[in-house]
Amino acid sequence: MRRILIVGSAGAGKSTLAREVARRLDLPLIHLDRHYWLPGWVPAGEADFRAEVAALAARPAWVMDGNYGGTLDLRLPHADLLVLCDPPRLRCLVRVLRRRWAYRATPRPDRPEGCPEQIDLEFLRYVWNYPRRSRPRIFAALRNTAPTLPVAHLRTRRQIRRWLATLPAPPHRS
Repeated sequence: MRRILIVGSAGAGKSTLAREVARRLDLPLIHLDRHYWLPGWVPAGEADFRAEVAALAARPAWVMDGNYGGTLDLRLPHADLLVLCDPPRLRCLVRVLRRRWAYRATPRPDRPEGCPEQIDLEFLRYVWNYPRRSRPRIFAALRNTAPTLPVAHLRTRRQIRRWLATLPAPPHRS
């Protein structure tokens, strides 16, 4: 596995899992939020973002964290594995609220400068509706663009721990 795509709801643990997988497999880590958002939560232009994602996906190795359903057609065909982090939505909501509190004064490591953690009702609705709206779109994109791509569908912490245990131990750093 040289290209692992990690998707899931906000608060599902995508970024945390992506950091651990990249560390264990000694692969470059790509957080798509860092490429989509400009300071002040200004989104990148769609054409520019798609071009950048296409270039990132064409790299020989990566662990890529981020949903951005409009670019799944670019990423899925390059991936060796799709990991869907899919915990219950209530757990995702709690994690989103905890994360907001934890990063109230410092930027998140998976976000660009000038994009402080924020929560609004629209975002909370997105998290709540993810299983019904966004998850089916991921499976549809998978069927349409990479139907033979292996999928690790991880719903619980135990499943995540078991899946991580199948990966090589992290390299020792001196």
